[in-house]
This record gives sequence, structure tokens and C-alpha cells, in this order.
Amino acid sequence: MNKDFKRPASASRRIRNSGYSEAGASYSKRALRGFRAHSGSPVDDINENNYTLRQRSRMLYMASPIATSAIHTNRTNVIGVGLQLKSRIDRNVLQKTDEEADAWQHQIEREFNLWAMRKQNCDDIGVNNFYEMQQVALTCWLMSGDVFALINRVKPRNMCPYSLRIHLIEADRISTPSTSHVYPGISTTGRAANGNKILDGVEVDSNGMIQAYHIRNTYPESFNFANQDAQTKWQRVRAYGSKTGLPNILHIMESERADQYRGVPYLAHVIEPVLQIRRYTEAEVTAAIIESFFTAFIKTESDAGQMPFNETGPDNISADPNEYEMGPGTINVMKPGEDITFGDPKRPASGFVNFERALCEQIGAALEVPADLLLKSFNNTYSSSRAALLEAWKAFHMRRTWFANDFCDPIYEMFVAEAVARGRINAPGFFTDPIIRAAYLGCDWVGPSQGQLDPVKEMNAEVMAISHGLTTHEAAATRLNGSQFDRNIEQLIQENKKLREARDELGYGSGFANGGGDNNANVQKQESDEGDSGDEDS
Repeated sequence: MNKDFKRPASASRRIRNSGYSEAGASYSKRALRGFRAHSGSPVDDINENNYTLRQRSRMLYMASPIATSAIHTNRTNVIGVGLQLKSRIDRNVLQKTDEEADAWQHQIEREFNLWAMRKQNCDDIGVNNFYEMQQVALTCWLMSGDVFALINRVKPRNMCPYSLRIHLIEADRISTPSTSHVYPGISTTGRAANGNKILDGVEVDSNGMIQAYHIRNTYPESFNFANQDAQTKWQRVRAYGSKTGLPNILHIMESERADQYRGVPYLAHVIEPVLQIRRYTEAEVTAAIIESFFTAFIKTESDAGQMPFNETGPDNISADPNEYEMGPGTINVMKPGEDITFGDPKRPASGFVNFERALCEQIGAALEVPADLLLKSFNNTYSSSRAALLEAWKAFHMRRTWFANDFCDPIYEMFVAEAVARGRINAPGFFTDPIIRAAYLGCDWVGPSQGQLDPVKEMNAEVMAISHGLTTHEAAATRLNGSQFDRNIEQLIQENKKLREARDELGYGSGFANGGGDNNANVQKQESDEGDSGDEDS
């Protein structure tokens, strides 16, 4: 051995056979000898690879049914037709009576719907209303890893008294400025004019606090040098307004590591198995189609041109005499001396469903979407199907909370601030006391419910929980069908009033109410029956 050779300190440490050196950190075990993993900072591991991850994730979303199902299942269960505002102000802090609080909540909900329901009132490009924008934002978040919402202001109109507009921006357009033509694969780090770091379009100060975002006017590789307007330019947008403190741009993402400033696509962890399922499915479909063909090959020792059959038929794509095609009832005349041999790989066509299911179970475990829900195939028992849905709903609820915190709540705060400033909403102390401001901004975002496999059992369980004080009518209404208890009561009052009027008008008496559904009459009758039975027992 060379006398000048010195063993690296890390190598000398590995000689000590203790702890993880004989477990997951071992370099001597045969199973781990070639497992040399290297991981760097979030900038190295995420930002530098995000371009490739986004492109592959989007392609699988467009071309793989499993990937499409994973994203659409999240969109449908997390957002559905849109998260609806339910104002819940802190009436104790604001010292409002129940009647005053209910009136204020109904007023702010009406004002918000005036802005949110019409696409020209809320969308900066006039394509979607606020609830449809939620669907687009969540889909982009899952597909690309993150999505941005730029806050713009326009001049109010007679039928739209609010200036707030939202402009959704895909992840590709947030990038680090460069003086050269920008192609994928370049470094995502840079420096701003003020000396701040720029990490894949996110500008941070020396403490790591986000200060601004850099937005490009084109997508990567979408150059048109003949059109000067299409040349790439960047615009710096400060994260928060210097006077109001409100955000100028919203960033919706899921963090998986500390010091992470850009999101990772939802499908990033399962790109390889999803791609393999797509290839395997295509191969099986192609093999099944070929087996279904009744294709004939004629071998002859004479000139093929003298044969009565023509190589090119009406269903043939190519007229090349050297190219043979397969199709239903196709006849190919081969040249003298030619032969054809088919490989017989003994493909396990009978095991296709089980093999695909096994892969989908692993993919579903990684995506927190059970295979039953991923494949929309519920063939198991009630208990197993319900357990799968409950596990999936935990993930859906978590993402709904994240999305509401990052997207809905900030937009609602900006809307209420403008409504108060314009005098359309009366909220004393909103701009002076942060406690009062937070009390006025209290709200829930009601989305689609979990659904029911056995409605009778689940409804009875909710009724029992309410009777014992374990839940509330409002919470139960939200879980069961995504409705709002207050609005249900208001609607029932109107319906029962109409039923009583119809009963009196038609002269059906109490029988019509009992059969038609006067809930108050039914409840009173039930209470009377229970009281009678109690007397008998006593």
C-alpha cells in the first residue's frame, strides 16, 4: 500500500460497526452495497428537477387514465362545485346579538356572491367565476406542484362595485430572470438588483423571508422571434403591499421539506409506476387487437405481381410494396423467398387485472387515494370500502384546509377590506384593531360531503351523536350532504308554511300534513306518543 495514502475520515468512521452502520447506512451488506444515495438542499433536489417533473406529470395527466383519475378524484372531493363561503363572525368580541350577527353574516355572504358568481367580476381574464377558479387552481397545484394567483385591481362598474380581480398563473411562469435566451435545464438560482437571492423565481432576503416573485410573460420554449411582444421579459411583484400588508400574489403549494420555496408535482413520487402501467396497458390492448385480426399471408414461388390479390386494400395505410400491414381480413401477398414468424412471449393476459390492481394499490398508497377510489371500482365488503373512503377523506380534508388557507381566506380578507372601505359593509374597528378584524373575518368554506355507503346507519349515528352533544346540527349537515344548517332551517320554515296553507286550502286536515311532511306536526305527534308510553310504564 502507498505510504502516502490516507484513509478519508468518513471511511475510518465506517469501520466502527455500530448503530446504523450495520443497518440502513451499511456499505458492506450486499443488498445496500450499490445503494449510494445522494441528497442535497431543497434547491438542488427540487428546483433543479422541477421542469422535468412538471412536464412528465402533465403528460401522464393527459395520457394515463390512472394519473387523470388521481388528480380528478382530488379535485372532485376537495373542491367539487366550489368551496362556499359561510361567515362565522365572533359575536362575543364584536358584542353583537344573535340577530345582529346573523344579519351581518347574511349581508357579507350576499355581497361576496355578487362578486364571486360572475366571471367578469372576479376573474382578471374573464373565463371562470370564483368557484370555477378554485377547481383550476387545485388542478394546477396538483399537476405542477404549485400555482400562483396575481391580485389585480380594475375600475369598478355600475353592476360590479368591486375592483378586486384574480389572475391565475401556472408554475412555469415563475422563474429566475436571465439575460440569455432561457431554455430548460439552466440554473434556477440568481441574484436580484438589491442583492437578494432568487430561487426558481422566488426572491428571498438574507433571513430567507420571501420578498417578491418574478413572473415571465412567456412559457419555457414558447419563443416567437418574429413577434417582439413574445420575447421573454420578467416582472417583479412584491409579495405584500407596503401600505396595506395584504398579499399582491398568492402562492398555493404543499411543503415537504424545510427551506422549500417551490412545490413538487402531486404525481412526482409515482411517475415511473404510472408510466409502466400505461405502457403495459397499451401493450395488452395492442396484443388483444392483433389477436382479433384475421390476417392471411400468402407465400409463393412466382412473381407476386402475377397474383390475383393486391397488397394494398382500402384499409391499408401504406402503399409501400415492402411494407406489410395487419388488419381485419387483410391479405398480404409475400415475395418469393419471404417468410414471416411471430414471437410467442406467453403474455399473462389472464393476470392483467390482478397485476394492474396490485400496482394501483401501491400508487394509491403513495397518493393517499385507495385503489378502490382510484379505479372507481367498489367490489369489496362494506367495512373495507368504508375504511378506504375514510382514509381518503382524511387526505381530502387536509388538502381542502390547506387550499382554503392559501387561496380562499386571503381573497376573502381582501374582499371584505374593500367592501368596508367602499362603505358597502359596516364593520367598525376593522382597520384599526387586529382582534376586531379577525373577528369579522371568521368563516368556513363548505365543500362536497364525504358521501354515504349506508345512509340509514350513518344518519342514525349522526342523530345519536347530536343527542349526546358529541357534534352539532351544523357539523352533521356539512358531513352528510355539504349543506348549511341555518339555510336548511330557513327552507324548512318556508316549506312547512306552504304545506300548512295547502292543507287548509284543500281541506285535507292533519292527515295531509302527516303524509306530506309537516315536520312540526310529526314531531309533536311523536312526542305525544312517547309521553303516553311513558305514562303506561310508570
